Amino acid sequence: MSLPIRNVAIIAHVDHGKTTLVDALLRQAGTFREGEEVPTCVMDSNTLERERGITILSKNTAVRYGETLINIVDTPGHADFGGEVERVLGMVEGCLLIVDANEGPMPQTRFVLRKALEKGLRPIVVVNKIDRPRAEPYKAIDKVLDLFLELGADEDQCDFPYLFASGLQGFALEEADLNDFLAGNYSGSLDMQPLFDGILKHVPPPIGDASKPLQLQVTTLEYSEYLGRIVIGKIHNGTIRLGEQLALVKEEGKIVKNKVTKLFGFQGLQRIELTEATVGHIVAVAGFAEANIGHTLTSPDNPQALPLIKVDEPTLQMVLCVNDSPFAGQEGTFVTSRQLRERLMRELETNVALRVEETDSPDRFLVSGRGELHLGILLETMRREGYEFQVGQPRVIFREVNGQPYEPYECLVLDVPESAMGSCIERLGQRRGEMQNMMVGSDGRAQLEFVIPARGLIGFRGEFIRMTRGEGIMSHSFLEYRPMTAEMEMRRNGVLIAFEEGVATSYSLKNAEDRGVFFISPGTRVYKGMVVGEHNRPQDLELNVCKTKQLTNHRAAGGEELVHLQAPVDMNLERALEYISEDELVEITPKSVRLRKAQLTTSRR
Repeated sequence: MSLPIRNVAIIAHVDHGKTTLVDALLRQAGTFREGEEVPTCVMDSNTLERERGITILSKNTAVRYGETLINIVDTPGHADFGGEVERVLGMVEGCLLIVDANEGPMPQTRFVLRKALEKGLRPIVVVNKIDRPRAEPYKAIDKVLDLFLELGADEDQCDFPYLFASGLQGFALEEADLNDFLAGNYSGSLDMQPLFDGILKHVPPPIGDASKPLQLQVTTLEYSEYLGRIVIGKIHNGTIRLGEQLALVKEEGKIVKNKVTKLFGFQGLQRIELTEATVGHIVAVAGFAEANIGHTLTSPDNPQALPLIKVDEPTLQMVLCVNDSPFAGQEGTFVTSRQLRERLMRELETNVALRVEETDSPDRFLVSGRGELHLGILLETMRREGYEFQVGQPRVIFREVNGQPYEPYECLVLDVPESAMGSCIERLGQRRGEMQNMMVGSDGRAQLEFVIPARGLIGFRGEFIRMTRGEGIMSHSFLEYRPMTAEMEMRRNGVLIAFEEGVATSYSLKNAEDRGVFFISPGTRVYKGMVVGEHNRPQDLELNVCKTKQLTNHRAAGGEELVHLQAPVDMNLERALEYISEDELVEITPKSVRLRKAQLTTSRR
């Protein structure tokens, strides 16, 4: 007799505490041994996820609570990784919507909630971080209800259950206990039991028939050097057994038959080998090398495919090409167009929201994604794997509706100090942003909400950080396609361009400091046509940054003084992508990120 099952996804805006809450659930369920050292955010296993503190890939785990097996799927909160959210929501019957008690629902809360409501799920709302000083849990619940109504939730969905929690401290509370806790009078035990009980009470068990032919939809792919491709998905109907022959139904009904070589279930952070699994179980299956996301594993005698997973279309694209700069091939391991093409095609197998098109030139590929972060994470991953390449300026993808050009619009929310409000509103006005809402708090901060064309956001983040002196928080998510607006003013100063190949010297950088700000420091190798800084005027300027001081045998007064240079602007990958204009490229290698002009010689420019 198999255990009763509950499948639940955890969805929220980025940084509202999903992964920390999963840590608390795992701890309470006894996943970790006594005295075992447990890292924070155990589900964020990817290096980039740990560095950035965000979830990029959906991952699942399973815990036992009493006699029930609860499968928990942790999803990304960033709208750029919406493809990950869409495909895993088909695996679950319920979801926990995590909302920050201080910030309330944010743009990506709207995005992930809309996807959950479209799937017919009834979320359990968890107001997280109630132990924070500025927490307003009741206000957060009111805002969530407004958002449900705005998104057209039905009566049953609007009557949502809710709980209050602190993922960091590892406890959840019913509404009856919240006032006592806020007043400091609560004497009960602080643990995650109310949340587990809420999952058992409000998340329905999986629906399906174990006696019907097998139907398992592939929602995640992994690769093992020993087992090859591993597919992960939920069993909708039937039973799967180790060693049995199954049919894989691909696009357009094509069928491939293979044997189940390994079958795994999930328990805590471990995988356990199974001999069979039935309806509602989320399992990992090896033996199907041609499987792809959305395909169905089914009975070979009576193959019945499930509908393919539909994912929102990309909104941003860029050209990725082979590196042809004077430093090409010096730092990367994989530099040819064949290697780049193979890597991009491999990414397509697991990254459902990505599109790759070949162009007239074999050295150039058109890569489309959900946003700058989505594309930036792909480029950063490739760079760390040893690939070397160049990319052009990201561009918005336009659509044609009834013969009219349409463009994507975004919902943008800014949390800024009051002193920066005016400059943010003015700058977004120039970028065709329309203010929808403004709230000024008693703590000297304001929350501004805008609707803005997606192209108006390209390059805005750097300006925003400068305007708010690094104190602002900015988040946005795709809203809809609307008729294209007029041209917008995307003002940016000219750039400083290296005049010749060599090594930058502190002498030449010091002499040119009054011309603008630099992206390089002394000792950096440069080549002719490389962008080394931003000019303080609108036009581009060529400089010799490799010039050395003419030495004589006379000692000048003050000649031994230490030269103090302004700190260079650190151009990381995402910042470089935002910064470049149409006639520039970003050269990306495992060791460097360089900005350059597409045409290196002055006469060609």
